[in-house]
Amino acid sequence: MNLHEYQGKELLNSFGVRIQRGIVADSSEKAVAAAKKLTEDTGTGWWIVKAQIHAGGRGKGGGVKLAKNLEQVASISNDILGMMLITPQTPPEGKFVNQVLVAEDVYYPGDNEPKEYYMSVLLNRATSKNMIMYSTEGGMDIEAVAENTPHLIFTEEIDPLLGLLPFQARKIAFNLGLSGGAMKEMVKFVTSLYTAYVKSDSSLFEINPVLKTSDDKILAVDAKVSIDDSALFRHKDLAALRDLREENAIEVEANEAGLNYVDLDGNVGCMVNGAGLAMSTMDLIKQSGDDGIFIGHKVFKAIHTMLVN
Repeated sequence: MNLHEYQGKELLNSFGVRIQRGIVADSSEKAVAAAKKLTEDTGTGWWIVKAQIHAGGRGKGGGVKLAKNLEQVASISNDILGMMLITPQTPPEGKFVNQVLVAEDVYYPGDNEPKEYYMSVLLNRATSKNMIMYSTEGGMDIEAVAENTPHLIFTEEIDPLLGLLPFQARKIAFNLGLSGGAMKEMVKFVTSLYTAYVKSDSSLFEINPVLKTSDDKILAVDAKVSIDDSALFRHKDLAALRDLREENAIEVEANEAGLNYVDLDGNVGCMVNGAGLAMSTMDLIKQSGDDGIFIGHKVFKAIHTMLVN
């Protein structure tokens, strides 16, 4: 189950992870009120308006913009709300934006230049261990970094019995080129992030970027969080955060009926009782149109005969 950015940040913050603070709004009037509240609480004079959809690359589609005054907050939020936002991770028609996150500006001037990093926590299925993946190239597509500069991507595997050890958190901070107060902040950030990942039974945390501010604070500017569906029975509070508007309506209906359904393109359906059988059947159906239906019918008859006998 995917969470919105604002929901993911709230989850991280509950475990002590420093975040870019923000308030969600579903109208331009509420967005302006949120901006005023953030100024009172944080002192920020600029605001970031972010579309809240279950997809990355929102900035590339015009879903993340900087507002330098309240009039811009109103106009930008009004433009983003209700738009069909198209990003590299959305369907071709895009996704409808129901709400925006108005966040504080954390790129303020100071003694040092702000620096962006990439960090994610996920399961390495090849080793059956959790893994922290991180890079100095934050704010960029990690796929592009892996393709063009793979030496700038680091990984740290975590023993499931021992958990994240202090020296591993320090190693991550060191590999990111940090020292002094910023290094201590990063060690604390990584430790809290991994604790949040484990305690929430998540399958993915992706923070891009993790920001070192001009005064050496480390915080999450973004948050992509996916919760393991099989563990939701242990987290009723997280299950309540599910936004059905972001999911395929047919798949939601199938799930309510106790069925596992994946909506795909094409004109050939595949109904099976296991993943292996599904993959084998779909591998055999390589054509569309009448030929594909004919092949699918033959496969179905063959499988049905085999199961009956």
